[in-house]
Amino acid sequence: MSNGDFSFTSATELARLIRTKQASPVEVIASKLLRIEQLNPKLNAYLTVAEAESAAKGAEAAVMKGEALPPLHGVPVSIKDLVFTKGIRTTGGSLVYRDWVPEEDAVAVQRLKRAGAIILGKTNTPEFGQSATTENRLGDHCHNPWNLERTTGGSSGGATAAVAAGIEPFALGSDGGGSIRIPSAFCGVYGIKPTFGRVPAHGCFGGMPLFSHLGPISRTVKDAALLLSVVSGFDRRDPTSMRDQPPDFLDGLEGEIRGLKVAWSMDLGYGVVDSQVASVFVSCLPVFESLGCLVEERTPEIEEPFSIFGLISLADAYAAFGQLLDEHASDLMPYVKSTLERGREVSGHEYSRTLRRLERFRVDMADLFQEFDLLLTPTTAVPAFLVGQRPRHIDGQPVSALWGPFPFTVGFNLTRQPAATVPCGFSADGLPIGLQIVGRFGDEPTVLRASAAFEKARPWKDKIPPAAAR
Repeated sequence: MSNGDFSFTSATELARLIRTKQASPVEVIASKLLRIEQLNPKLNAYLTVAEAESAAKGAEAAVMKGEALPPLHGVPVSIKDLVFTKGIRTTGGSLVYRDWVPEEDAVAVQRLKRAGAIILGKTNTPEFGQSATTENRLGDHCHNPWNLERTTGGSSGGATAAVAAGIEPFALGSDGGGSIRIPSAFCGVYGIKPTFGRVPAHGCFGGMPLFSHLGPISRTVKDAALLLSVVSGFDRRDPTSMRDQPPDFLDGLEGEIRGLKVAWSMDLGYGVVDSQVASVFVSCLPVFESLGCLVEERTPEIEEPFSIFGLISLADAYAAFGQLLDEHASDLMPYVKSTLERGREVSGHEYSRTLRRLERFRVDMADLFQEFDLLLTPTTAVPAFLVGQRPRHIDGQPVSALWGPFPFTVGFNLTRQPAATVPCGFSADGLPIGLQIVGRFGDEPTVLRASAAFEKARPWKDKIPPAAAR
């Protein structure tokens, strides 16, 4: 390290440097807090910065005493502001909770602390995670470090901007309809939505209880596997968490993917894709062939997922936050107020019928994975667009402003399968483009292994966004 600058040092490497006394936790955290001070005014990636210095001093004392060190000892991490952190302001991206400080950590945060990680702060999110772009009434939009006029996407926009800019090596995000994968693709970092229930969700603002997954955002696949290994596992406080013993996500990460059967679909049968995204996506397919995969074009026989997701998420959002309409309607973002008002009108029989459609959607998608190990799609239909200007046309075709730019992520929240996005190229004006890798339910190891193989074939971690360069 030169001059104590750890901006783009991986979490895995930081843990090693601290363990071998080649880096000081105090020095590492000081460098990260300085980076927040330098970059956050233009990115608005953080809503709250924690007082991390005392934790760093405690971590350093443990190193110097020769104590047994947990796997993330002294390593900085950020937490999306939908996830509760004891003693650290947690707003949910909402004016309503702008001064709220939880008395309890979320399960995942407890596990990160137990593993020795140091919380840098809380990253920006749209109000209650209810948008695929990151804006709220607490301040400015979150800005993409590749081009400050462009969106980060959402709802884990602050986390992905911070990781891309080298503020922290990895972050804990959440994904209810693409909220890890969309901003990770727009910001050129790695993100994985694990299998539903793999990471307990107790201790979060809940608005999508059937669809939301907690998961890692990082610059390397190995760092994501490391974070996932720490936060996974059953906790009875979340009755939907998986009782199965989690796999060893790091074991076999560098293994071959030869022989895997890989399907690919440009549009999943219903999306419209920008020509630049399509071109970059197609260029990735020979990479998997060169790694020994059996690659075949195949589109799953499914209906569009938006009407299923939309009705269920409207009703569930109202169940979680509907009481705010009575006393706090003027504090809410328009998109949240509209969501709650519409959710109030969903009837029980509509909800029941849509749950039946959800089960059919899952079965239809599962048919594809009877034959294939993985499915590849573009992560998003477009590169990052101007802040506040969602495209209504893609390659001359009209699309929904709500789902048109993001057609390929939400279906895998319905099916609860693991799905990752890997950086795979750039648009003509230098904006990152993501490739989505989807695996069978419960099979994160294959998704991670395929991601790592692609990362080795097409490295991305040394690509630095302009706003983050010194």
